[in-house]
Amino acid sequence: MSNTISRRAFNKLLLYGLAGSSLFMSGAPLLASARSARVVVIGGGFGGAAAARHLKKLDPSISVTLVEPKKVFHTCPMSNWVLGGLKTMPDIAHTYNVLRNRYGVMVLHDVATVIDPVKKTVKLKGGRVLAYDRLVVSPGVDFIWDAIEGYSRQAADSSMPYAWEAGPQTILLSRQLLAMRDGDSVLISSPKNPFRCPAAPYERASLIAHYLKKHKPKSKIIILDEKEVFTKQDLFMLGWDRLYPGKIEWRSASVGGKVERVDPAKMMVSTEFGDEKGGVINIIPPQKAGRIAADTGLADASGWCPVNHMTFESLQQPGIYVIGDAALLGTMPKSGTAANTQAKALAASLVASLGGRVGEEHNLGSLCYSLIAPGYAISVAGTYAQRPEGIRDNPDDIHLTSTEATTDQLAGEAEQALHWYNNISQDTWD
Repeated sequence: MSNTISRRAFNKLLLYGLAGSSLFMSGAPLLASARSARVVVIGGGFGGAAAARHLKKLDPSISVTLVEPKKVFHTCPMSNWVLGGLKTMPDIAHTYNVLRNRYGVMVLHDVATVIDPVKKTVKLKGGRVLAYDRLVVSPGVDFIWDAIEGYSRQAADSSMPYAWEAGPQTILLSRQLLAMRDGDSVLISSPKNPFRCPAAPYERASLIAHYLKKHKPKSKIIILDEKEVFTKQDLFMLGWDRLYPGKIEWRSASVGGKVERVDPAKMMVSTEFGDEKGGVINIIPPQKAGRIAADTGLADASGWCPVNHMTFESLQQPGIYVIGDAALLGTMPKSGTAANTQAKALAASLVASLGGRVGEEHNLGSLCYSLIAPGYAISVAGTYAQRPEGIRDNPDDIHLTSTEATTDQLAGEAEQALHWYNNISQDTWD
C-alpha cells in the first residue's frame, strides 16, 4: 500500500472530484424534458441526504422528497470524539434546513413503513402516501438484538449501550464513563463483518483510553472481538503501545473474544473462556440493513441488500435503488465517505436516466480517519471500480498511514480528520 498522495488532496478528490464523467463534473441542469419527475429518498444520513442534495444540484426541476424521522441528525463519525471528551453533541448535530431552504428538497420528518413497487408509492407512518418515478433507499443499519443471549434493545437503553447510532445512546455511554469507579474495566464487544464503520470500535477504545488516562488511571479497556483481525490493526496497536501501554487489551474470537451471553443486572459478559465483569459495557451488536429494507424485500438471506453494481438498482425489487450501509457493494466498506460517493454517482445516473441519456461510469471511494489521541490519527483511503461482476478496490490506489509516520505526519492526519468531517458535512447537510 502506498502513501504517495496527501490526505488533503485525497480528501478533496473523494468529496468533490471523484465521479469521472462529465455529467457529474459539470453540475449543469440536464432535465429540460423531465420537469415533472418525482424522486423519493428514504433515509437522511450520509447517503440519502447527499443523494437528495445532489439530485437538486444537478437538476433543480426534479421534485425530490426526503423522508427522515430525525429533525436533528447526529453523526456516528466524531461521536467517539464526544466519548473522549474532545467534542460535544452539538458539534456533531446537523439539521435539514439547507436542503430544504437552499436546494428546495421537501423534507418530511416521518417514518417510511410500506413501499409498493408496483404502484410506485411509499406510505408513511403519519398516513401520507408519496408517489415516485424513482425511489432511493438509504436506511442505514438495523441491529440483530437476539444474536447475543441476554441482550436486547431494553438492555441497550438501560445498562449496556450500543451507541452505534449517535444521539441518546452516545449520551448514555458518556454518562456511564463519567460515573464509573476508577479501577473498573470498560468492555467493548465488536461484531463480525460486515458492519457500519469497521474501524470505529478501535477508535472508540482509543479515545476512551485517552479519557481514562486523564481521569481514571486505574481502569483499563478490554475489547472482546468476534473477529481474528481488524482494519488498521497494526497501526492501532502501535498507537496503543505508544500512548496507552497496559490500558487496552484486545482479545480475538479464538482466545475468548466472542461474547456468547450477557447479564445486564450483574454487568457481566460470558465467553467460552469464562465471565468478565465491567464497570461499563458497550455491546455493539451484529447488524443488517435498516428495517424498511427487510420489510420491503430489498434484503436477502444475508440481511443486506444486493444491488446491480453498475446502477445500484435492487436485485430483489427492480426500480428501487439502494445505497449506503444497507447495500452489498463488493469490497466497499460501510463508511460515510463510501455512502457519500455512492449518492453522488447515483444522483448523476438518475438525472441521466430521467433525461433519456445513458449515465457514464463513476469511480467510488472511501476515506476513513481514526483518532487515537489528540494530534495522533491514522487513515485508510481507496477508490473502487464499478464492474458488472462487482465493485472492487483499485489495488494501486489504496493509501494507508505508514507505520513509519512521523509525529508531525500523524498530527497532520488528525488535522485532516477535522477537515474531512467539515467537508463531508457541508457536502451532505450544511
